[in-house]
Amino acid sequence: MTDHVILLHGLWMRGFALGVLHRRLMEAGFRVHRFDYRSVAATQEHILARLQARIAGLAPSPVHLVGHSLGGLLALRACLAAAELPPGRVVCLGSPLKGSAAARAFAAWWRGSEVLLGPNRALLELGLERWDGPREVGMIAGCMPLGLGAMLGHLEGRHDGTVAVEETRLPGLADHCVVETSHTGLLLSAEVARQVTCFLRQGRFDAHPPALARA
Repeated sequence: MTDHVILLHGLWMRGFALGVLHRRLMEAGFRVHRFDYRSVAATQEHILARLQARIAGLAPSPVHLVGHSLGGLLALRACLAAAELPPGRVVCLGSPLKGSAAARAFAAWWRGSEVLLGPNRALLELGLERWDGPREVGMIAGCMPLGLGAMLGHLEGRHDGTVAVEETRLPGLADHCVVETSHTGLLLSAEVARQVTCFLRQGRFDAHPPALARA
């Protein structure tokens, strides 16, 4: 039985941005699907209902979720809110699970941020307290400081230009690793795709990668 993987993009993106990761996970032997959603226009309830229906529709095979940035937060919310879903794991890519300083700074600095951040603004700004859900969750964070958050100047410590590594370290995660790439580069990195494959198959990342890979 072949495992399914559903890919979720982040804020201000669409499904086409997941093309490289999609191809690499297919080459690894997964059946891969892209979940396209309107990150600014659609309500969180609408997005979660569609995502849960998509997951349930692929049962009884295992269905894993891989979410970039906001997509990772939505993946976790979907798994918490639905009691009966097929088994699977979740990998978040640069998701600010503890809340995004860049989103908070953007909201304070930019007039009309409510429109630009959409109904998921609170989820982005505040994140989650911890993960107590039914699925094993792994996080891959980037540490190449190129992006909007770096320009706003509100990120501390190592970061990927948009999300600080510390913002990705949510209590309750099964595993966490850091790859030398930017926030957008997480979708393009061969090392990220390799680590995603490791976690989906084993519930752990490769603790001894051949090298700290660049995107």
